[in-house]
Amino acid sequence: MAGVIPIAYRNSSTSPDWLNKGDNAWQMTSATLVGLQSMPGLVILYGSIVKKKWAINSAFMALYAFAAVWICWVIWAYNMSFGDRLLPFWGKAKPALGQSFLVAQSELTATAVRYHNGSLEAEMLHPFYPAATMVYFQCMFATITIIILAGSLLGRMNIKAWMAFVPLWITFSYTICAFSLWGGGFLFQWGVIDYSGGYVIHLSSGIAGLTAAYWVGPRSASDRERFPPNNILLVLAGAGLLWLGWTGFNGGDPYSANIDSSMAVLNTHICASTSLLVWTLLDVFFFGKPSVIGAVQGMITGLVCITPGAGLVQGWAAIVMGILSGSIPWYTMMVLHKKWSFMQRIDDTLGVFHTHAVAGFLGGATTGLFAEPVLCNLFLSIPDSRGAFYGGDGSSQFGKQIAGALFVIAWNIVITSIICVLVSLVLPLRISDEQLLIGDDAVHGEEAYAIWAESELTDITHHDESRHGGIAVGVTQNV
Repeated sequence: MAGVIPIAYRNSSTSPDWLNKGDNAWQMTSATLVGLQSMPGLVILYGSIVKKKWAINSAFMALYAFAAVWICWVIWAYNMSFGDRLLPFWGKAKPALGQSFLVAQSELTATAVRYHNGSLEAEMLHPFYPAATMVYFQCMFATITIIILAGSLLGRMNIKAWMAFVPLWITFSYTICAFSLWGGGFLFQWGVIDYSGGYVIHLSSGIAGLTAAYWVGPRSASDRERFPPNNILLVLAGAGLLWLGWTGFNGGDPYSANIDSSMAVLNTHICASTSLLVWTLLDVFFFGKPSVIGAVQGMITGLVCITPGAGLVQGWAAIVMGILSGSIPWYTMMVLHKKWSFMQRIDDTLGVFHTHAVAGFLGGATTGLFAEPVLCNLFLSIPDSRGAFYGGDGSSQFGKQIAGALFVIAWNIVITSIICVLVSLVLPLRISDEQLLIGDDAVHGEEAYAIWAESELTDITHHDESRHGGIAVGVTQNV
């Protein structure tokens, strides 16, 4: 006598009507690709791009954040970002752990759009897979946001203060921006476009990173003067995981394996490639040689810039956005930063403000120009959305994009400052001067490359910086 087949393994005719196994498979794959960007992608990149004595500490900041966000996310933060509305910019905190919730069809409960008279304009979003998949996918975005922020603080933040900062920032900053723009909050209802996180992730982390860097204070004077990567080849390995992982980052945000996800993936790689080439050409033209670290920076700014409009712009627009993202952040980092005394006083270790805040703002603004109507109708809840380039009401879209960015900037400056001040009342934000001189061995009792542990004089990354004309290029510039 044949046994009973468990429901989960039966064919599609006996599965829930709402379940699309293709969408579910793509969404979980996309989530995993985004997760690989953080762990091990940014763990490797951070551990390799800093001075040898900070390799362990920098990698551990990313590793800790990846784990800590997971617990915050499933206990309270997911529903604050994508659950029932509490305030126009915030959802109600509650766990995302119950079986009845996780196996039911995913739904973003606050995303129904209504006309001014209260009639329904667009239904709430109901992706065709269980809530467990959505919780997983969105958690990977939350983790990478705080890890990007960490790039501004490498080489001097007290690891215990970082451990307190992470859950506070995820709770009071990330969930606000996520709900406001994605979860059905006031910016979502107004029609501000953020396809995959140009504002929620990149502008937010770039502004918060710069703000936190101000409160934490700078690295030691010797580290600010000379901060060479300890392993450029591993930097490229981390960057490669970041680049290919962006396939899931942007390709998964239509919440479906559909036409729009294909457009998003293609545009992502077009823009990133263009931006990398432009940044490299600028390095060659102005500094006489191409910089590998500079190329990585150009890659990142291209990926960031296309993110808010990845599935909404045409291929030619992705190239234009790549040209802009390879040149404008290059100018703000390599020229403007060195002339602006205010920026010189803030030690943004990896230049996250330039690569993520500037590029994220640029991407959101250009989405307001180039969002194509047909592609918008494939994805957006508000009908007839379009960029200014396509006439009609498109000019108002550009204004909405700028206003949405200003909200994200203001909120992150204020709330990140409050969090830093509160943490500083309990724990010092900055590592002691004695530990700053020693690095990983003093902070963790561990070293990345024990063979070179005796002295910095034998550091294999040592080089004669005079050969570069006194100019440090790319992410390791003397900022």
